[in-house]
Amino acid sequence: MNGDEPFYKTSRFLLLVLVVLGSIAAVMLSYSDGELRIQSNLKYGLDLEGGSWLQLQLQGAVAQVDADEGKIVQAEFGRLLDGSAITIDEIAANSVTFTTPKEINKNTIDSFGYGISTISKGTDGGTRVILETNKDFLIKKYLENNLNAEVIPIEGRFITMEIRKAVTEDELNTILEPVGGKVIPPFRAGVTEETRDLTKQILEDKLNSLGLKEIPIRTVGDNYILIDLAGVDMATAREIAAKPGKFEIRIQVQGNETAHVLYGNEIIGVDPIQKERDAWGVPFKLSDKGAAALRDAAIQYGAVTDPDAHNLGMYLDDRLVFDAPLAPDLARNIQRVPVRELFATTGTGEEGQIRARELQIHLRAGALPVNVEVIGSGQVSADLGEKFKEQVAIAGIIALMTVAIAVYFRYRQPNIIVPMLATSFSEVIIILGFTAVIGYQLDLATIAGIIVVIGTGVDHLIIITDEVLAGGAMPPSKVYKSRLTKAFAIIFAAAATILIAMSPLLFMGFGAIKGFAVITIVGVLIGVGIARPAYAIIIKDLLMEDTDKKYVGED
Repeated sequence: MNGDEPFYKTSRFLLLVLVVLGSIAAVMLSYSDGELRIQSNLKYGLDLEGGSWLQLQLQGAVAQVDADEGKIVQAEFGRLLDGSAITIDEIAANSVTFTTPKEINKNTIDSFGYGISTISKGTDGGTRVILETNKDFLIKKYLENNLNAEVIPIEGRFITMEIRKAVTEDELNTILEPVGGKVIPPFRAGVTEETRDLTKQILEDKLNSLGLKEIPIRTVGDNYILIDLAGVDMATAREIAAKPGKFEIRIQVQGNETAHVLYGNEIIGVDPIQKERDAWGVPFKLSDKGAAALRDAAIQYGAVTDPDAHNLGMYLDDRLVFDAPLAPDLARNIQRVPVRELFATTGTGEEGQIRARELQIHLRAGALPVNVEVIGSGQVSADLGEKFKEQVAIAGIIALMTVAIAVYFRYRQPNIIVPMLATSFSEVIIILGFTAVIGYQLDLATIAGIIVVIGTGVDHLIIITDEVLAGGAMPPSKVYKSRLTKAFAIIFAAAATILIAMSPLLFMGFGAIKGFAVITIVGVLIGVGIARPAYAIIIKDLLMEDTDKKYVGED
């Protein structure tokens, strides 16, 4: 064999073998609880596993607005001070000075959240207030109060607000009109890129709380999110993914009237669900700020002295999940030390356990920054998914058999056919190992990508074989190297063309299109970097055995 070492000792062949063995281990072996197990680690997408898919539209608006800060102060403080007349004395860049005939103190003004105040006696009686604030902040607070929604200022030359709630331009103009304001076009329904990405991240956290790792969550523009939930029924999918998960604690004031105490963002720890006295619930811990807010509300509204008349209510997406008075010990202790650890009871039996699990997921992941609307949904049954798996397996076998038949009629040499098919099969194993390692889900599009890789791979192997056997037999080493260099130049050019063609789908596509591009690109890189060089070494060694004796000994 020309004095060269056998192919099975070369670094290229050994690399291929090691990568194939590693891929098999990644696909078939798992280690958990101190035990090595043989099981499939492949993850299947919605097409092959069955499950649900959702198309979500994020509810919000981005608008450039304007309003009269003096009229905002008159309207808002007139309302907050029970209809008291508000006279604007001066408007500066960072303050607004006004007078009210009502006797008020600094704590009352500051508690409204419009800015820090300086209080003095008015010249004609009443109270003179210098409020440290600015126009942007006043508009933001006015919109929040009148829309009951979070409003985020967007930095720029003009006053632009992101409203995290569905609102039309006409509705916004109607709200701004009483304070001399209006929407300045353009008005855009939707949210900012930051809000979209935050929503996607929280959804991923919630779905991962269910043990659904690597759930494909894709964004389209700034307004839409697509989710495939393999193995999840539609009811569960909607319950977890399509609800904001806003948690709120309120306290009963009098009758059916309640007052806000705190939101879920003051929760810093959530323990596993527990069962106490036959009732399921979720233990959780409050931040220092949250514990102080709960203590202050309990004292302010009389829950510490008469707990039975002032129930503590816990709401998830405005749905009451817990309603009970403070325990006597808790009511006594909360006056001295803020209570940080609470327990939200969700009910008894299986339904109570399901609600506890749902509450735990939302408390851990947090609320979505905006509401989402399901604008499309669907479901693939598990039986249909199994049928797709069978059809995909049959398609793969047919593809390999077709390749084998084509190669046989072209070369009719086992020492070419066997290594060519083995190389193609090794590429498939490596691709599957790659998906197992990164947790990538296999669906119909990714399987199509694997089949494309098989086709392009065989093309490349045929190029190598034809170049090597251009003269009808194995050439001398120098000629062989020259022909092999030419073959790989063609292969690299073809691979580069595929990579360039797939790149737009990788960076701009979504859903099945992106999965197809990812697998195709990975498969091409694996082939060019590992499989093709190994095949070149193998085919040289095997064909050399049939080479005419006249070439033996030549370099």
